[in-house]
Amino acid sequence: MPELPLISRQEALKAFEKAGWSYMRRKGSHMVMIKSGMPVNLSIPDHKELDRGTLRKLVRLSGLTVEEFVDLF
Repeated sequence: MPELPLISRQEALKAFEKAGWSYMRRKGSHMVMIKSGMPVNLSIPDHKELDRGTLRKLVRLSGLTVEEFVDLF
């Protein structure tokens, strides 16, 4: 399994948009993304670098594998 890279919130938003997620709104210091047909929303914190554990959880919630996410990035 490839290791998740250290990426910023903006880079994560772009990668999830490539996977079909859409930016919905900003709630405090988090960006909320939605995708039709998915029962969850992604809440991406506005940090310079996302923690690998946080990013791994977002990838899991999005229905992607780590390999698929790294390919999008």
